Amino acid sequence: MPELSHGRRMLVLAICCMSLLIVSLDNTVLNVALPSLQRELDASTSGLQWTVDAYTLVLASLLMLAGSTADRIGRRRVFMSGLVVFTLGSLLCSLAPDLNWLVVFRMVQAVGGSMLNPVAMSIITNTFTDPRERARAIGVWGAVVGLSMAAGPLVGGLLVDSVGWRSIFWVNLPVGLAALLLTWRFVPESRAPRARRPDPVGQVLVIALFGSLTYAIIEAPHGSWRSTAPFAALALISLLALLRYEPRRPEPLIDLRFFRSAPFSGATVIAVSAFAALGGFLFLSTLYLQNVRGLSAMEAGLWMLPMAVPTFLCAPLSGRLVGSRGPRLPLLIAGGAMTVSGLLFALFEAETSNATLLLGYVLFGVGFGFVNAPITNTAVSGMPLSQAGVASAVASTSRQLGQTLGVAVLGAVLAAGVSASSYASYASYADTFVSASRPGWWILAVCGAVVLTLGVVTTGVWARGTAERAARRLEGERLSRRAGVDA
Repeated sequence: MPELSHGRRMLVLAICCMSLLIVSLDNTVLNVALPSLQRELDASTSGLQWTVDAYTLVLASLLMLAGSTADRIGRRRVFMSGLVVFTLGSLLCSLAPDLNWLVVFRMVQAVGGSMLNPVAMSIITNTFTDPRERARAIGVWGAVVGLSMAAGPLVGGLLVDSVGWRSIFWVNLPVGLAALLLTWRFVPESRAPRARRPDPVGQVLVIALFGSLTYAIIEAPHGSWRSTAPFAALALISLLALLRYEPRRPEPLIDLRFFRSAPFSGATVIAVSAFAALGGFLFLSTLYLQNVRGLSAMEAGLWMLPMAVPTFLCAPLSGRLVGSRGPRLPLLIAGGAMTVSGLLFALFEAETSNATLLLGYVLFGVGFGFVNAPITNTAVSGMPLSQAGVASAVASTSRQLGQTLGVAVLGAVLAAGVSASSYASYASYADTFVSASRPGWWILAVCGAVVLTLGVVTTGVWARGTAERAARRLEGERLSRRAGVDA
């Protein structure tokens, strides 16, 4: 990629953030619309889970393929293709005649989305080569997530109450088209110095692993063990096959050598934990506010602001802290705040009091606001620039996989606790919901504790040493293979 002026780099950052905005906004807007979808399309809890997880599942399955493909054939080309498919998928979602077609069209959206966020992060990484400038750019990137979380519930609530749930997908159309035109005009093309070969077997194994695991978790409360056990077994077999097959390839889809770096491994687990907490938090909160408290979509959106605004404010601060002091302090703040938030709900039933509900939302927003920048920075900074696309795709995959598992696990816990008879009357459902969601809040507290613990363990001198050794080995092996090819 050619050296760009400061103004041009800022413009590239803004264009990439537009893609993040529509992808992130889509998730937060949809969560507010879930109760409306439940009523209009007669959806069960598992149906609502699939509406969310169909998107994140496909996204998680294809992100690494999109990252490596972009490094091979051109990041700008793949990014523009993603904008086209995502915008088309959004239009189809708004026209879906029933829940099944909505799930299918959400998958189409996800195919496009898989070509946006990891590729945009790779473009940013190669545009901002100075570590401090890159950290600040990643902080802005994280702030856009906060912006989508702040605007999403309000925009979604307003649209759902005034027009209907289909209108939430219309927001993506003008933004997607504008980003497409700006990318074509201003974003330069870039590729990795050496193209990576496709890994179709690894891709199939990833899809089988993520898909079968999610299906087994979501459907477990609704079916017998005989109907879900085969999918759990398929997930285990796919995982073992992946761990055996990938190290044997010279250019695997998932380069397991990345995980020799303790910071990279820690960032991956932190991403899964933090975004599992986010997915579960939004899912439980939306259903509680509208189905138990009886609030409108707009009122529920206003109640989500105490969580969304701190996320928006803390994300750029986290980016500056990562740039000046490293990732440890932001991770400690994030893990501590998320853990305390989960414990408020798990131990003190925070949702039953306005004051504790407000405090729980604020703490979670602070925690999530601080967690995103150190994840991204750690994932890409320790890797050679030639591997930026794959490394950022692994980090993005971890986020989406975490959000998928969060909705699947906490939705399954909720469905197991709320009996079918409870849906027959509002009073019965409301009485059962708080106690049924209690194990879910404990799971969120554990996710926060994982972020806190790994924030300490994977950011010290020993961890940095493993990252340096892994980067040297990766670059050395790459140069050796290139020399062999040239010879």
